Amino acid sequence: MALSGILLMLPAISFTQNVSLPKVDKSSTHREVMRDPYLPNPFGNKKTSPGRTFRGSGYFTTQVNVDLNGENILGDAANEPSLGVDPTNPDRMVIGWRQFDNVYSDFRQAGYGYTTDRGQTWTFMGTIETGVFRSDPVLDFDSSGFAYYNSLTKNEFDVYSCKVFKSEDGGALWNAGVEARGGDKQWMTIDKRGEPEGGNIYSFWTSYYSSCYPNFFTRSINAGENFEWCTQIPGNPYWGTMAVGNDGELYIGGAGQNGGIVVCKSASAWDTGSPVGWDFTSDVDMDGYITSQVNVNPVGLLGQAYIDVDRSNGPGRGNVYVLASVVRLSNPDPADVMFSKSTDGGVTWSLPVKINDDPETDHYQWFGTMSCAPSGRIDVVWLDTRDATSGSVLSALYYSYSMDQGETWSQNERISDLFDPHVGWPQQNKMGDYFDMKSDETGANLAWANTLNGEQDVYYSYINPGVTGIHNGSEKQDLISLTSYPNPFNDRTTISYTVKVPGEIRIEVIDLYGKVVKTLLNETKQAGTHHIEWASDLPSGYYGCRLTAGKQIKHTGLVKIR
Repeated sequence: MALSGILLMLPAISFTQNVSLPKVDKSSTHREVMRDPYLPNPFGNKKTSPGRTFRGSGYFTTQVNVDLNGENILGDAANEPSLGVDPTNPDRMVIGWRQFDNVYSDFRQAGYGYTTDRGQTWTFMGTIETGVFRSDPVLDFDSSGFAYYNSLTKNEFDVYSCKVFKSEDGGALWNAGVEARGGDKQWMTIDKRGEPEGGNIYSFWTSYYSSCYPNFFTRSINAGENFEWCTQIPGNPYWGTMAVGNDGELYIGGAGQNGGIVVCKSASAWDTGSPVGWDFTSDVDMDGYITSQVNVNPVGLLGQAYIDVDRSNGPGRGNVYVLASVVRLSNPDPADVMFSKSTDGGVTWSLPVKINDDPETDHYQWFGTMSCAPSGRIDVVWLDTRDATSGSVLSALYYSYSMDQGETWSQNERISDLFDPHVGWPQQNKMGDYFDMKSDETGANLAWANTLNGEQDVYYSYINPGVTGIHNGSEKQDLISLTSYPNPFNDRTTISYTVKVPGEIRIEVIDLYGKVVKTLLNETKQAGTHHIEWASDLPSGYYGCRLTAGKQIKHTGLVKIR
C-alpha cells in the first residue's frame, strides 16, 4: 500500500484565519425550486438500452434505476442518491434518488430501488408518491432492520417540509410517511446502538429554508412515529451530515458561516427524557470553503461536508473525522478533497490534509464523500477531472483509504471511465449535490450518479480496498505473478503462478467483497513457475484469485465462472 501525506495532530491553528472568505448569500444561491409541471416518460418507459455494469480488480459497479429486465430506461434522469444498508442483513440495501421521469421537466419525485443480493441486482419500484414533488432523499436503517426515507417537498406558498417514510421489508414497500418538518438541505441519521439507549432518528437542515424558521433540527424518539418540534443548533451549520458516536453522542458537521467546517456536539441527544442540549461548537480549518455554482456542477454544490466517528475497538476508537471538497485558500486550486480529524471528541482538530494526490492546482476534485468502517478504516471517494484535457469537466470516480486513522493514505485509484457531467441535465444544470457511502468490514458500499450511458443515472459500487490494485511502491511486486486461463470458464481453469524465491505460498479464491470462499493452495514451494488446475464447484459469478508469498500479494483481477 503506497501511503503518503503524514498528518501531525495539532490543535486547530488556522493558517488561513486572516484570509477574507467570499460572502455567500445562502438565501439566493442554493435551494430547491419547483418550476416545471410533471411530465411522464416520453417513451412510456418502454424504450430502453442495456443497463450498464462494469467491474475491475476489487470493485464492481451496476446501474440501479433499471427496469425489471435490468435495462436502462431512456428519456428519464436520476441523481442525488442516498444509501441504506440493513445492519441485520447486509444483503438488503435500498437506494433513494431524485427521479425525473422526463428530462424535459425538472419535476422530481422520490425514486427508490432495493436489492436482496448485496447489490448484484436491483429492483426499481418507481416512486414513493407518484406525481408528488419530492427532492433531497436521505436514507438509513435502524438496528432492527427497518428502513427510513427522508424526503423534502414544498407547497404552493414555497414552504418547505419533509416526510419520513418507513419500510419494514428492506425498502420494497413504504408506509404513508409522517410529518418530519425540515427544509432544504436536510440530512438524517439514526442511532444504531439498539434499545434501550439507541434508536433515535435525527434530522437537520439549512436554517434559511426551514418550515419552522429559525429552528432547523428535530429528532424522533419512537422509531419514526412522530418527530419533535424543531430547535436550533449553535453555529448554524448547513450543507452537512451527522454521525452518532460510541456512547450515543451526536455530531453535526456542516459548512460554517465564516468558511471551513463547523462541528457541533451533543453528548445527551440520546436521552429521550430531556430536550437536546449542545455541548460546544468548534471550527475546523480546511484551508478552503464549500460552495455552489461551480464549473463542473453549475447550479449544484461542489459537495457537502461529511462527518463520521471511529467505532472500532482499535487505537482510533472515538476519533471524529471530517471531509469535504473545498475551494482552496492557500493556492488557486478550484477544488481539493480535504480531511481533518479530532482525537478529543471534536474539541480540537488537526491541520487539514489533501487526499487527492495530483500535483496540479487546476483540476476539480468534487463530491468528496467519506465513511468509516467498523474496523476503523476510512474510505473516501470523489469525482476527478485530472485525466481530462485542460479546461474539460470530464470526470472519473477516484478512491483512497486510510488504515491508520488518517495519518497516511493509499495512492489514489481510478475506478471508472471518464464521463461528461454536463449531459442528461433534467432542466437543471447539475448532477445533484451529493453521493452517499456506507463502509463495512471488507469494503465500501457507494451510491453515486454518472452519465456513462449518455444520461444521468444512479449506480451502486462496492469497493474492496484489499484488491483494488493499490500497492506499496516500495515492494518488489515483480517477485510474484499470477494468471488464469481460460477466463471466463465453465467448470475448470488453469492458474499459473511464478515465484522468484522459495517459501510459503497460498492461493485463495475470494468473492467480490474480499471474503475467502476457497483455498486452492497453502504449502511451501520452490522458486519457479507452477500450475494448478481449478475445477470449480462455486456458483456462477465473478471471483478473484489471490496469491500470497510472504509479504507479497498478487491478484488476477476478476475470474468469471459461467
